[in-house]
Amino acid sequence: MIRIFTMVLALLCLPLSAHAQELQSLLQEHQKTIAKPSRKTVGPVLEALVASGLPTVPQFLESWQGKEVYSRKEDGLFFYTKKTSDGLALIDVDTGATVTTVDTKAAKQIKPNGGVRKEIASALVQFQLSDPDLTRRTDAVTAIARNMSGSMLAPLLGSIEGEPDTELKARKEQLANYLSARFSEDADQRIAAIQNISSVLSVEGRAVLAQILETELEVTEGATERNLDAALVIGEDLTRSEAYALLVEQKGLPELVSENDLRLALEANVDGGKVGGIPVAQLDDLNKRAEAYDTLAESGAVPARVTAAMIDEALAKYQFNRVFVEADRVVTAAASKAQSSVQTRVGVNQFFDLSLDAISLASIYFLAAVGLAITFGVMGVINMAHGEFIMMGAYTGYVVQQFVPNYTASLIVALPLAFIVTFAAGVAMERLVIRWLYNRPLETLLATFGISIALQQLAKNIFGTQARPLTSPGWLDGAWIINDVVQISYIRIAIFVLALLFLALLLFILKKTRLGLEVRAVTQNPRMAASMGINPDKIKMMTFGLGSGIAGIAGVAIGLFAKVTSEMGSDYIVQSFMTVVVGGVGNVWGTLAGAAMIGTFQKGVEWLNPSNTLAAQTYLILFIILFIQFRPKGIIALKGRAAGD
Repeated sequence: MIRIFTMVLALLCLPLSAHAQELQSLLQEHQKTIAKPSRKTVGPVLEALVASGLPTVPQFLESWQGKEVYSRKEDGLFFYTKKTSDGLALIDVDTGATVTTVDTKAAKQIKPNGGVRKEIASALVQFQLSDPDLTRRTDAVTAIARNMSGSMLAPLLGSIEGEPDTELKARKEQLANYLSARFSEDADQRIAAIQNISSVLSVEGRAVLAQILETELEVTEGATERNLDAALVIGEDLTRSEAYALLVEQKGLPELVSENDLRLALEANVDGGKVGGIPVAQLDDLNKRAEAYDTLAESGAVPARVTAAMIDEALAKYQFNRVFVEADRVVTAAASKAQSSVQTRVGVNQFFDLSLDAISLASIYFLAAVGLAITFGVMGVINMAHGEFIMMGAYTGYVVQQFVPNYTASLIVALPLAFIVTFAAGVAMERLVIRWLYNRPLETLLATFGISIALQQLAKNIFGTQARPLTSPGWLDGAWIINDVVQISYIRIAIFVLALLFLALLLFILKKTRLGLEVRAVTQNPRMAASMGINPDKIKMMTFGLGSGIAGIAGVAIGLFAKVTSEMGSDYIVQSFMTVVVGGVGNVWGTLAGAAMIGTFQKGVEWLNPSNTLAAQTYLILFIILFIQFRPKGIIALKGRAAGD
């Protein structure tokens, strides 16, 4: 009975033992290539391993890629290893069991180079697509996206149905569509995939269409048999020299002899003060040089020179075409139609994206300029230190963050505190300096310019010359991505919302409060307002403080995405004045219109000439000069008595 049991057990173990040796046996068939792999020879090995379907192949590929495979010198068998106090423990590649322990010199580490490891990674992706670990599956899909190849299509399609993660499944389907468009053997499937690409705006999809529509130049004696894109006309599509260079490359025609080659050939064949029978002294003449060279060519000393007549004859003989690399004409026609559709939609979305950028920039300019619009409109003061109030607000936000580490809480504290600080600074400036210089614009300009320099130097003394960070809260990180073309950062959206809130708040103050009524009265007619019991000096002080406080809040908002330095106000003072002047002095709606016009114009110029941002500033100033010539009082001019001041 025991004997029978033993025999049955042995029979049951036979297939297991045979299976346990399958991977090692397969590896031994390619022993030399695996031991010394190269990028050119490793392909057949990887194909054999993948085709085997052995469950131990993925682990071997990972170990091979990670340089964790060793070959025993005495018999060439491959093992995984583990260092022990006695040497190296050799682990069977099939069973995972430790076979024996050997001296470190008895086994050689297999070290594939970078190219081989890249090929192994491509093969390994096929197994990782269905790995239980979501991270590994995601990494595999990312690897396919980085290096799309036709061999990945079948494994990718096979892994889609069983993918449990919804987001990753959608990504797999997207990549499978791209791969089908390029590599599927079924033309109908390719066309269907191309049509799907035409409905999206992804950069990957556009790249796939561009790869399908890749072209090359071809020279033929008659009509081409390949997928023709266009027949090229010499003089329009190709120059004579470019066309002949193609003939040299593709048809083996003799190369043109350059002036330098001709000169070197003549120098090498000087004999008795002559070259080709022509004295060296006469070789300053280009015609003599050509004659001497042709004489040398007749004697076989140098290659014959290609003449203009020979070039004309060659160009007349051949047809120059631009042909698709893709052979299927139906596929390229579908891809061309899809690409045209995508380009149209990309253009529309680029315009939308540019509009969002312009609105974002306009909101920044509005925040920076609205305080100046109030003080300039009511008081007629050209405040060159307005930019420094923006800088003070930004530094206030920075100081608050040193004491309040929570960025959301610090922002909530910084906004009102910046208003208070800059409001107080504005009131102090008005009481100490500005009040003595009313109706003296030149002296006011010089005084505020001096204050601007003094405030900058004070900021340098306190905070140093290095830029200080004003960190935005985590919920403002990143961007709102509408599609692959249109996106806008959350900080810009927040600034836009803040600009709208300030617009509503200022309109409420000016239209619905007593202070606003008195401000409008002083703006329209200071003397009449004074006769009605309004104190113009007090209103001017409050107005200057309000404008300065708004600049401080603008500084906090601007500091969230711009550098916070002592000179940051200088970056916005010019745009602020331009916004106020273009929009209409002393008018909130005018400031909004001016900011929108300047932001749109600047972004438009930057889009037309993205490599030169200085050009945008130059053209902007020229545009404003011309605009003021036709509308000197701005887009929305004041009405009433103040309009004539």
